[in-house]
Amino acid sequence: MKAGVLFNVNDIRYTDFPDPICGENDVIVNVKACGICGSDPPRILRNWRYSLPAIPGHEFSGVIVEKGKEVSDFEIGDKVVVIPFIPCGKCENCLKGKYSLCNNNDMLGSKSYGGFAEYAKVPSTNILKINDIDFESAAMIEPLAVAIHGVLGIQPVVGDNIAIMGAGTLGQLVIQWLKVIGIKDIIAVDISSTKLKEAKELGASICINAKENDPVKEIMKLTSGYGVDIAFECAGSKVTQEQCLLVTKKSGKIAYLGIAYSDIHLQENSFESIFRKELTLKGFWNSYSAPFPGQEWLKSIKYVENGSINLAPMISHRFKLSQISDAFNMIAERKEEYNKIMIIP
Repeated sequence: MKAGVLFNVNDIRYTDFPDPICGENDVIVNVKACGICGSDPPRILRNWRYSLPAIPGHEFSGVIVEKGKEVSDFEIGDKVVVIPFIPCGKCENCLKGKYSLCNNNDMLGSKSYGGFAEYAKVPSTNILKINDIDFESAAMIEPLAVAIHGVLGIQPVVGDNIAIMGAGTLGQLVIQWLKVIGIKDIIAVDISSTKLKEAKELGASICINAKENDPVKEIMKLTSGYGVDIAFECAGSKVTQEQCLLVTKKSGKIAYLGIAYSDIHLQENSFESIFRKELTLKGFWNSYSAPFPGQEWLKSIKYVENGSINLAPMISHRFKLSQISDAFNMIAERKEEYNKIMIIP
């Protein structure tokens, strides 16, 4: 088969690769669309931590073209979305149903071969049918599930005012979930006027361009000096990771969804906000709960199917699999602003 193979840091190439071999409990998925996650460029371009050569890509969908002899719940020809995280099912956290915190997990697209390929081997426990969802939208179910994992975990209620720090793909998905549950007062913060425009169209009530105005001052002004009930950190930026502590009201809550890519050193008043305001800080990793893969995935599929959440407009770029290196060059060289990028085998 053809695949986008990572041979070394910042060296991903379109090349021949051995076809996957189907085990008795596996299926072979003909990949129809695979999204580039926000975590992919930092790892692929600067800091790959797993064995090489590798096939990255963990946000993907496709069609079953082969199945193992023990697979009975799926048929060849089924349209499916792939669940990339493979918990061990045996560790302390798995036994408690906390699959996102599995101590011995496997992961398609990093530890095992992923979706930047024509075909992928997937355990039959790690697929869900997508009868009424197009392949590109289905490839965004994984980040959509990540977003709702944080929303369900931080428990916003109707009447809360909420700040979204970082209005990229993850922030926009969080905004859509907040609208689904009835939240009206949503402040979106970003340095991109394009992303803020998109956030506004998705339901943000107020947008703040952090290049033009200090978001901390603006949010405190908008909330009469109190701060927001909940702040979502969705940018993975040390700036916004600290600002969340400053814009949240007393007894407020902060949901950290963005990955840290550098050390974070807090100013005195930022750190003191944690205990002086008795803030609740919660981190959210991945998108899984019991029974696996959890309500995050099932709700994501349901709300895309019924039209409550629309993912297609968030796709800004499409590249053929043969153009995989072009896609990452565009990202590395910041040639264009982008939202969700799809790789189409």
